[in-house]
Amino acid sequence: METSRLLECLAADFARLRAVVPTDPTAAVPSCPGWTVADLTRHVGEVYLHKTLAIREGAEPDPWPPKELADEAPLALLDLAYAGLVEEFAAHQPEDPAGSWYTPDQTVGFWIRRMAHETVIHRIDAELGTGQPVTPVPADLAVDGIDELLKVFVAYSVAEWGDYFTDILAGSPGRTYTLRTDGAAWRVRTGPGRFAVEDGAGDDPADVTVSGPPAAVLRWVWNREGTGEPSGVTVEGPPEAVEELRRCTVTATQ
Repeated sequence: METSRLLECLAADFARLRAVVPTDPTAAVPSCPGWTVADLTRHVGEVYLHKTLAIREGAEPDPWPPKELADEAPLALLDLAYAGLVEEFAAHQPEDPAGSWYTPDQTVGFWIRRMAHETVIHRIDAELGTGQPVTPVPADLAVDGIDELLKVFVAYSVAEWGDYFTDILAGSPGRTYTLRTDGAAWRVRTGPGRFAVEDGAGDDPADVTVSGPPAAVLRWVWNREGTGEPSGVTVEGPPEAVEELRRCTVTATQ
């Protein structure tokens, strides 16, 4: 996606998040067990501040968060952090250097993309927690979000921090997955210590096929489907194989 489009999506999803949060800050967030909407709000504010400093200082600050942030009201923290984040984005070109945990991309553009997707997922969380209608996710953002999750989160995490996935993949017989949505598809291959992602559906039959509209598939891979609502996603394949994929995505995004 173009940087300008990602920034446009970030602004729209932040505005929706900002509008939803005050409706019920004490509500539990079902997609983030143990969190209230206020906890979610604080988390997003802390993430925005963290990435602002990663750009400004050239490295992700650690340890995090600073103790003094606990004294900030969640909504005030969110507003302050978002203002600083977009100001930092505006001061740089996407190709400018920035510290990040993702070694292949150490640029401001990486964080623009990452924060656009961070925000859309967490505004869905806020909507689910407060019982508000889930605003549709634009198709281009949803497709890019699926791509980011599979490649940047799961494949990279398995390659770099494989110990976290040993219980999931050590006994894998080697499986193939096809994820397909409007205008895009991915082939995932798993096995002991392996989570490889290729663009396209592949020619050989897959053990599991996940298909549906872009926004529905995005919510499925991020485990953000609402309880009791139709998912819009069709999943074909044995439950144990589906569970392997699900456990990989959940572990990579915790």
